[in-house]
Amino acid sequence: MIDPIHDKKLKYLEELANKVRQSIIEMLVEAGSGHSAGPLGMADIFTALYFHVLKHNPKKPDWPDRDRLVLSNGHICPVRYAAMAHAGYFPLAELKTLRKINSRLQGHPHRTALPGVETTSGPLGSGLSQAVGMALAAKMDKKKYQTYCIVSDGEHDSGNTWEAVMFAAKYRLNNLTAIMDRNNIQIDGYTEDIMPLESLRKKYESFNWHVLEIDGHSIEQFVDAVNEAHAIYEAPTMIIAHTIPGKGVSFMERDYLWHGKPPTKEQAEAALKELRTLQEKIQSKHK
Repeated sequence: MIDPIHDKKLKYLEELANKVRQSIIEMLVEAGSGHSAGPLGMADIFTALYFHVLKHNPKKPDWPDRDRLVLSNGHICPVRYAAMAHAGYFPLAELKTLRKINSRLQGHPHRTALPGVETTSGPLGSGLSQAVGMALAAKMDKKKYQTYCIVSDGEHDSGNTWEAVMFAAKYRLNNLTAIMDRNNIQIDGYTEDIMPLESLRKKYESFNWHVLEIDGHSIEQFVDAVNEAHAIYEAPTMIIAHTIPGKGVSFMERDYLWHGKPPTKEQAEAALKELRTLQEKIQSKHK
């Protein structure tokens, strides 16, 4: 079981998630390319993972008993890189090398380039299959590590995703927890306009998964959901995390046009100003 979050730890995590968002903006404006909306929307969950949920060691990224974290929708990698840097996997200064030639921080994660990254991601729909393989391997080897897989809502347009869903249910992979970034956008528009997905909960339940729905910006709800997932013995769990794309930056929030573009220098300055103001509000809230 993961420890419950007390007020002091919650304040720390919320402040850190805001710092992760600031790092994302700084990375993207330096790179001049990349995705903004998804990384900002998933900052709370990635912060909770790296600083409260995952069993891992930044100094020993290949530790055999570590939990596995697979990022299927690799285009949101700025949030993973930012969380990893703040956790101590590599220096914060290296974040400014995002998408540059010879950088370890590729536009989609590359497994052999950066210690602590479990898979190379890019083609949407493949990550859940990779995570299923890791979870099955743990069962076969009688290992106790957990496998977590971040997936997007839009990649559920891919048939490969549903093959993995069926496989995980067949083998009752209760050591697998998938987390869906349900932000309702993809590169061409809103998901329900491009290819309607609802009802995602009913679909996963019909495939014999345990399904939970949470506010993806509530760290407390996320930790509670992970604890419930760990208590399920007969099925894998899907946590549908409802998030706001571009969270924390008012002119990016809920706008699908920010799915795949970075801020300009002026926009980055405005975004960072908002996030720094938000930092003060977080501090005041927990006094």
